[in-house]
Amino acid sequence: MRMRVDENGSWRSFRHRNYRILFPANAVSNIGSWAQRIAQDWLVLELTNNNGYYLGLVTAIQFAPFLLFTLHGGLLADRVNKRLALVVTNTFGGLSALVLGILVLSGDIQLWHVFACAAVLGISGAIDAPIRQSFTSEIVGQADLANAVSLNSANFNAGRLVGPAISGFLIAHYGTGPSFIINACSYVSVNIALLSMRESEFFIRESKKTLGTIREGLAYVKARPDLYVVMIAVFFAATFGLNFQIFNALMARGEFNKGAASFGLLGTFTAVGSLSGALISARFEKQRNTMFVIKTGTLFSLSILILSVMPTFELYAVWLPFCGFFALTMLITANSLMQMHSDPAIRGRITGIYLLIFMGGTPFGSIAIGYLVEAIGVRESVAICGGISLIGMVAIWVYYKDKVGVPSDITVEGVLPAQYDDPR
Repeated sequence: MRMRVDENGSWRSFRHRNYRILFPANAVSNIGSWAQRIAQDWLVLELTNNNGYYLGLVTAIQFAPFLLFTLHGGLLADRVNKRLALVVTNTFGGLSALVLGILVLSGDIQLWHVFACAAVLGISGAIDAPIRQSFTSEIVGQADLANAVSLNSANFNAGRLVGPAISGFLIAHYGTGPSFIINACSYVSVNIALLSMRESEFFIRESKKTLGTIREGLAYVKARPDLYVVMIAVFFAATFGLNFQIFNALMARGEFNKGAASFGLLGTFTAVGSLSGALISARFEKQRNTMFVIKTGTLFSLSILILSVMPTFELYAVWLPFCGFFALTMLITANSLMQMHSDPAIRGRITGIYLLIFMGGTPFGSIAIGYLVEAIGVRESVAICGGISLIGMVAIWVYYKDKVGVPSDITVEGVLPAQYDDPR
């Protein structure tokens, strides 16, 4: 039975068969990923007697590979079959989750096992992310790309709505092991969907620039203020503000003396706002521009500052949806601008650079947060993170407000000097 979709509506990406196949598989995978995130953080706290430094360290280990491999993942996205590359990265991600789950269930788990599995998951994720994001345009085409980005974000945050709650329940009754096994199984559903897609229905634009370099991508971004200003804003928000898992784990266990179920519930509250932001963004594609990223980033930073002073668990939980809403509204706009305003011939590398900026600061931010928590306390650390993000947004607003009017249809050949052209 063919799905009827309004060609101009918020769900129009579903008119593409390949998108309809991949979307539900990604939903299962997102639930599994969020279940593992909750379980991994809780496991570290169990193994280290609530040590915030080690919680920050394991997060840093998982995201450090983004510093080393994301640019190469973006380069691969412009050179290889994206679908098959995603099958490989999903396989390694699933194996890392499976190993961790088996170690927990067998009672042999040690802290270094968590670090090792987090590193493997981080490496596969760093290569996977730019390929996955640039693959979206091949699934739905340029006309529906912005809509697909919003729906993908809604999908991701729907998983965030369900995954933490499921994981919290499982941890409370059966420990952390089942959450890792669930995530391992979820990768299988994605690979089945990827292998079921029809390549004949992909939107692949032929380009004379079939090879390129990372340096070419960096030069392209340098010549595009409308792109690099977005990247700078995202860096401040992601490095210092987007640490909900660390904030929530430490606040739930350290400040409010709550258990695993309550910790999972905080993730669900965050997802309520994130999902709302993703769904609303699907209806306001035309309002997306660079200054909108900065404005929503400013509101997000303010929301983190307010979060740090919430006196009770209930008020803290009620405020989290607002934080999630501003965060996702900013990030969906930023992601859409990166993909829609870059030349398709170089989109994979641009996505890799964007994700390097987005995720690359996380290792340093996580370690800094862990150190601050042990040195001055949880609330003070959250407030400092929100304050740094806010200062960054204001500085960007003041310095770059007159430098973001570059047209969005510039090609690689129109931006890069001759020495960056393919020598063939």
